[in-house]
Amino acid sequence: MPLQLTGTPSDPDLIRLPWDLPLERWPDHHLVTLPRGISRHVVRFARLSGRVYAIKEISEHYAKREYRLLWDLNRLDAPAVEPVAVVTGRTDADGEPLDSALVTQHLQFSLPYRAVMSGTIRPETLTRLLDALAVLLVRLHLTGFYWGDCSLSNVLFRRDADSFAAYLVDAETGELHPMISEGQRLHDIDVAHVNLFGEMLDLQAGELLHASIDPEEVADSVCARYHRLWGELTSDEIIEEVDWHRIDQRIRRLNDLGFDVAEMMVRRKAGTGRLIVRPKVVDAGHHQHRLFRLTGLDVEENQARRLLNDLDSFRVARGLRHEDEAVVAHRWLAEVFQPTIEAVPADMRRKLEPAQLFHEVLDHRWFISEKAGQDVGLPASTESYVKNVLVHKPDEKALIADE
Repeated sequence: MPLQLTGTPSDPDLIRLPWDLPLERWPDHHLVTLPRGISRHVVRFARLSGRVYAIKEISEHYAKREYRLLWDLNRLDAPAVEPVAVVTGRTDADGEPLDSALVTQHLQFSLPYRAVMSGTIRPETLTRLLDALAVLLVRLHLTGFYWGDCSLSNVLFRRDADSFAAYLVDAETGELHPMISEGQRLHDIDVAHVNLFGEMLDLQAGELLHASIDPEEVADSVCARYHRLWGELTSDEIIEEVDWHRIDQRIRRLNDLGFDVAEMMVRRKAGTGRLIVRPKVVDAGHHQHRLFRLTGLDVEENQARRLLNDLDSFRVARGLRHEDEAVVAHRWLAEVFQPTIEAVPADMRRKLEPAQLFHEVLDHRWFISEKAGQDVGLPASTESYVKNVLVHKPDEKALIADE
C-alpha cells in the first residue's frame, strides 16, 4: 500500500516529512522542542510554514478512529485539539511496515500539566487545574462523549484569566453517542479517580506537590467538583408556581458557570401547585458567545467574562447606558482593547494571547492604583506592566523563532 495522507491538511509540505523513518528517529531540523505530556505512544512536534503540528505514531485502526472522533468533537464545538490528517502506508527504506501517524494542530499557548507544575505547585494552582478538568469532563459528557481514560496526562491547559481551560488531546479510548448512559458516565468518573490518584502520587514522589496536598483528597475533590457541576446543569428543581422568578435565578447560576440554557423543560407535579423545572439543552460558552457576537474576539470563557466586565464599565463611564450594545462594543474595541494590545512591543506580544494580556494589564492597573491611592489609568498601567511584569514572563506561544 503506497503512502497516503487523508484529512484536511492545509500545508502540502506535510507529505514531504520523513515518513519512511520511525518518529523517534526523525532529524532535529524537522522538529520543535515543546513540553510533552506522558504518552504510551511516540509523539513529536513538527513545524511547517509557521504552524506546529503534533504527530503521534499509532496503528492504522486507532489512528483513523481517533481522527474521526476528534473531527466529530470539533464539529460539536467540544474542547479538543483539531485533527489534521492520518498518514497510512508507511514503510522504511527496506520496505518494512511502520505504524501509521495521527497529525493534529498543536494548541497554541497550551501546556501539559507537568509543565504547569514545573516547580512545587501551590494548592491554589492545583485547584484551578482540577476545576478545569472537571468542567472539561462535564462538557464532554454533555455532548455524549465517553472518554474511557480521563487523566491530566491526556489534557492540555491554557491560561484563562485567573483560571485554566482544559482541552482533550487523546481520544483513543473514547466513544461518541447521541447521549451518554449513566453507567458510562459513572465509569468515566471511576477511571478519572484512579488515574488522578496515580498522577498525584507520581508528582509527590518527584517532590512536585506542596506538602499540604494529599493525593487521595485531590482525586476525591475532582469527582466531587464534577458531581456538583453535573447536578447544577442537569438536575430537576421543584418550585412553587408563585416562585417563577427562581427559574431566572437558575438560568443566571448556569450563565455564571459559563453555560447557556437554550431550552427549559417545565411540568406540573401531579396533584400540587408545584412545577418541576429542568434545563433541557445546555451549551457551554455563554460569555464567549456574547463577546464573539459583539466584538469578533474568540477567547476563553473566563477571559470573555473579564473583557465583558470591562466593556460594561466602559459603557457606564462614558454615559452610554442607553446606547445600542453593539455600538458600545465597537467603541470599546477601538478605544480600549486594541490600543492596549498595540501599546505592547510587537516582539513581546507572543508571550501571551491578546485576551490574557489585556486581563493581566487590568490586574496590574488595579494593583498599582491601590498602591498609588488613585486610578493611574490604562496607558500608564500598560507601560508599567510591560516594563515590570511582561518582560520577565516566558514565551508561551507554541512557536520558535525562525532560524
